[in-house]
Amino acid sequence: MQDIQKTKYPLTLLLISIALLYMTCLRSKNYDEINNIDVNGVNLVYQVKGNEDDKPVILLHGNSGEHDHLSVMVNQLDSAGYLVYALDSRGQGANAPLCEYHYIDMANDLAEFIDKLSLDHPAIFGWSDGGNVALQMEVLHPGTAGLIITAGANLFPEGVKADFWQEFQKELLKDSIPPLTQMMLFEPQMTADDMQTIQCPALITIGEFDLIDESHTRMIADNIPQGDMLIVPGEDHGSFIYKSPKIGKIVIQYLKDKGY
Repeated sequence: MQDIQKTKYPLTLLLISIALLYMTCLRSKNYDEINNIDVNGVNLVYQVKGNEDDKPVILLHGNSGEHDHLSVMVNQLDSAGYLVYALDSRGQGANAPLCEYHYIDMANDLAEFIDKLSLDHPAIFGWSDGGNVALQMEVLHPGTAGLIITAGANLFPEGVKADFWQEFQKELLKDSIPPLTQMMLFEPQMTADDMQTIQCPALITIGEFDLIDESHTRMIADNIPQGDMLIVPGEDHGSFIYKSPKIGKIVIQYLKDKGY
């Protein structure tokens, strides 16, 4: 009997140790890091923050920006229980600059990013150019996004307010036009019919004093089958976005309302 007792307890301890090791292996990883990834012929720098078991949300900055411009929302989403991916778009932020840019290329970058990281129907937020990219991606790769939220997006250059468009066109008279400005003068080129192909829920927002025309924004929202529009009072094209907690609250509330 004594011999049995001697072997029983070490065996029990061994089994407990194995069980604890197994549970440690199963424990999900919590990310807070800067990574990079090769997609569509370019290298993209991105921040990832949150628990790997949480639902993914991708954040896209505006023209000439970087992911840090959305840093407040990154932290808000992480605290709300989402896994956040904040990208530097091709040729911007920490990425090597390019000689020319196209929204379609950025949309394909985003689709390949989602595919390579095996993200299952992620929610996507895009500010200005980032919103254009999110919409363009879902048009080109239908069924990729789970939800889309945009702030100050436009389907074509003339979607901005008339006085801003007249002023902006003066860029064409200059001897040299920066590549990112060149892109905005001629792209994107999407239509209301394109928006009708987007089947996921979409919240299309602008500020009350945004440079994007209100009727243009309404056209985008009205043509997306599950589209909603929100005008944020007292705000312009970036005041409720750039390192602001306001857009994060809007996005989180929308995600919760949609059961995401």
